[in-house]
Amino acid sequence: MQLHNTFSGRKEDFVPGDPERVTMYVCGPTVYSYAHIGNARPAVVFDVLARVLRRRFARVEYVRNITDIDDKINKAAAEQGVGIEVITQRFAAAYHEDLEALGVAPPDVEPRVTEHLPDIIAMIERLVAKGHAYEAEGHVLFNVTSFEDYGKLSKRDRREMVAGARVEVAPYKKDPADFVLWKPSSEEQPGWDSPWGRGRPGWHIECSAMSAALLGETIDIHGGGHDLVFPHHENERAQSCCAHGAQYVRYWVHNGFLNVNSEKMSKSLGNVLLVRDLLAQAPGEVVRLALLTGHYRHPLDWNDDTLPRTRKQLDRLYGALRDVADVEAEDIEPPEAFVAALEDDLNTPAALAELFELARALNKAGDDAERARLKGQLLAASKLLGFLGQSPESWFAGDTSDLGAEQIENLIAARDAARKAKDFAEADRLRDEITALGVTIEDSPQGTRWRME
Repeated sequence: MQLHNTFSGRKEDFVPGDPERVTMYVCGPTVYSYAHIGNARPAVVFDVLARVLRRRFARVEYVRNITDIDDKINKAAAEQGVGIEVITQRFAAAYHEDLEALGVAPPDVEPRVTEHLPDIIAMIERLVAKGHAYEAEGHVLFNVTSFEDYGKLSKRDRREMVAGARVEVAPYKKDPADFVLWKPSSEEQPGWDSPWGRGRPGWHIECSAMSAALLGETIDIHGGGHDLVFPHHENERAQSCCAHGAQYVRYWVHNGFLNVNSEKMSKSLGNVLLVRDLLAQAPGEVVRLALLTGHYRHPLDWNDDTLPRTRKQLDRLYGALRDVADVEAEDIEPPEAFVAALEDDLNTPAALAELFELARALNKAGDDAERARLKGQLLAASKLLGFLGQSPESWFAGDTSDLGAEQIENLIAARDAARKAKDFAEADRLRDEITALGVTIEDSPQGTRWRME
């Protein structure tokens, strides 16, 4: 199995520190608002990676955090006149609902920053004691000049980082690139007691402390979006290596950006797509497949055609299963070529090509033994990607909450009766009535099929 390591800039054979215990930490959401589709991409990508790892290794420990201490959370709470826990609980619950709809399995552990403040404070104390951090005007800052390798993950020269800074450098910093580990809180702001006074942690130290507490000082895989490489993961690496005197991460894995109509998704452009809004337009499986059609490391462009096109692709897969509903699937592993694609740096486009080739072969299969084998392979492969989790009947029925499946079935039965009676005018009228309800019907040798558009 190979993974692209951001640190080395190339694909490498994946060799965990302990093959009996693979560890993976992925940066989760800051819960102050609803998740957008860019937030969903790493959740889906690393869900698939966890599935692939679990197929190969007996024990995989997957941690994905929730950031529930943050200035954006503080701002949202102040604007609404509520405590930060009201904001974080509301949007953490919304995030979980969205991911469940996308078929994303929960991680093994989902820590929150508020649960690990003693670990955070202890790590900062260790950095201060080792001379890698210092206190200044109520702040504790990491001294980047104390870590010789600073900038090697993001491939940035420290002088360029300072020159490109968007904020004025605080006068109490020893070096312009130094970053905050702990900062003071005013009476109006949330705060916790510490050796440096009442305050709250900086963003970067949170993930370092949580990953060490739950997975150990050195972890196999650290994942997240490409936007986190700098400064978040660069700073994580610096403080973790300095605190523990050991390698922090063996494989840094980052997914690419998600653009909308070839433009960066941003509030200023008004093109932010919320997951729950997309789920109102299409089933979660459609959104999930759309996120996996491109290679995880490459930018993914989302446009108006994305969901309709992906829906048709899933129709093909479910259609292949519907045609062999009377065949019992063989209990079998996914095809070797399919697994090989996923184990080649999670090449989902190549894996999906194998999946659709299976569906084509199933459609052409000549006997029940071959159908049973191919159906079993299709189901096993789809399960590894997180698809085909419902029956074809349920899939093609879609959302019939307003109409009722029974009403649709009655109209189709009436049309079938009219066709048998050679009353083609009535059959055409009923077809038009069914179509007007947003239902697509298809006549086949097995009978009339239907699905909601």
